Amino acid sequence: MRKYQTLLFDVDDTLLNFGAAEKLALRLLFEDQEMPLTTEMEAHYKRINHALWRSFEEGTMDRDEVVNTRFSILFKEYAHEVDGVLLEKKYRSYLEEGHELLDGAFELITDLQHQYDLYIVTNGVSKTQDRRLRDSGLHPLFKDIFVSEDTGFQKPMKEYFDYVFARIPNFSLEKGLIIGDSLSADIKGGQLAGLDTCWFNPELKPNNTGIVPTYEIQNLDELYRILNVEKEESASVC
Repeated sequence: MRKYQTLLFDVDDTLLNFGAAEKLALRLLFEDQEMPLTTEMEAHYKRINHALWRSFEEGTMDRDEVVNTRFSILFKEYAHEVDGVLLEKKYRSYLEEGHELLDGAFELITDLQHQYDLYIVTNGVSKTQDRRLRDSGLHPLFKDIFVSEDTGFQKPMKEYFDYVFARIPNFSLEKGLIIGDSLSADIKGGQLAGLDTCWFNPELKPNNTGIVPTYEIQNLDELYRILNVEKEESASVC
């Protein structure tokens, strides 16, 4: 008998390659400002961005404050005054172009769509995530998309998951599984909500958080074993 029925998937760095989309968007944004994007600048942006989004996850900062201040903070440290809101709009338009799939993501979701109830749970920005999911071809494979911007809450808040569960027909907590790359958002959130959790950790990052997932996988293909389903073979092309 199947243990799970409802699978909740994160988007960025779980199904879509956010790193590639972010890198391209940053390069284009810096070109727009007539500044060369160095490796050090990129790393510094990621530190600032990570800290701001962590504050968002903890509920101490709202989404608009995160996205509308990160570039003004960054460029100010390089003696370059910018309009944070304007740069955010430009960055967002560049980021929306990034819809590169992670290895095995499309095949996995295609294989699972008729056997499980599939949903997206993401802390991203609604317009951006919708565009990227549609361009990747994933959007129609999911029964619904839950973006924090639309819910008024965010992962890992229990209220976010309560919102999601209330909108999934015949949802059973015991038959739900969340799959994501973030220990602080996906795995902690799943645990607070009472879900089993699957940490997607392709880079084998150490876990020193005390947050222990139900499962840990390095490749998306490992989900077939956890779910006890067969991987469908791709048809050969002549």
